[in-house]
Amino acid sequence: MQIIDKKELENGRFTGTLPVRGGPDLPVWMVCGASDGPTLVLTAGVHGCEYVGIMTLRRLFAQLTPAQIRGRVILLPLVNGEGFYTGSKQVVPSDGKNINRVFPPPEEGTPAQEIARTVVEQIYPEADFLLDLHGGDVNEAMTPLVFYPATAAPDVTARACEAAQHLEVMYRIPSTAKNGLYSYAAQCGIPALLMEVGGMGLWSEEQVALELRSIHSLMGYLGMGPAPAKNSRQREAMEMCYAEADTSGLWFPAVQPEQPITAGQTLGRIEDLEGCVLQTVHARWDGMVLYHTVSLGVTTGDALVAFGKIE
Repeated sequence: MQIIDKKELENGRFTGTLPVRGGPDLPVWMVCGASDGPTLVLTAGVHGCEYVGIMTLRRLFAQLTPAQIRGRVILLPLVNGEGFYTGSKQVVPSDGKNINRVFPPPEEGTPAQEIARTVVEQIYPEADFLLDLHGGDVNEAMTPLVFYPATAAPDVTARACEAAQHLEVMYRIPSTAKNGLYSYAAQCGIPALLMEVGGMGLWSEEQVALELRSIHSLMGYLGMGPAPAKNSRQREAMEMCYAEADTSGLWFPAVQPEQPITAGQTLGRIEDLEGCVLQTVHARWDGMVLYHTVSLGVTTGDALVAFGKIE
């Protein structure tokens, strides 16, 4: 791992940056434990307006000492700095690309692809486990949940699924995605998870505390710290539906996150400016709403609402 501008804050605690071709460089922090153990990689800010994870890693690094851990913790607290500082939802503003849609990256690419390439080349080889922190973006209301990779090698999927059960969020979602930071890591043989907490451009101390407890429990599960706390109340989605906009218009959701729904129930509608209904979204089955768009204006292909059958 090529860390530049490296500074040792104290024995076993470092800050620096990872060079990104075409810049800007990625901030990287590291805590090296007093004894050997696995390496946990924690990432946040892939989407610049998802704030809980960014604040969580800032707080974790301030609190974590080498004496508390076995192994190493590598933190990338702000993967998409350009999006964060300009308040851009989901994408890197200079190329309009979503970092979580550009893996595996090409040999040479746009700014988002170059960030992804840096992560693949500099971070993946270091990782024994990876946790990517997300939340609903400025346009999303989100139920706290965790995605695990359902299409990785069986041992990677099993390890990730078991680890997910040590996070404090209440819902576990198997995902078939392969083109994001965590999901491509899993394709490369690294057990990885994506945790979603927060949304709508907001963060709270309670949400940060939940993520901190979850990270410490995960570290315990990995043998890096005190005993983990298994979340026996966590439930898995057996099937998911991600409804998208068929057209541009005004979106009016009719449900809230974590709301139980029944088959055929209206979940929301799109209207034109004059009030004519252009699209109505209905529940395919009995289940639960996990997140929905809160933006009034949507365009073709935008995510509207996600719901799942919960075990």
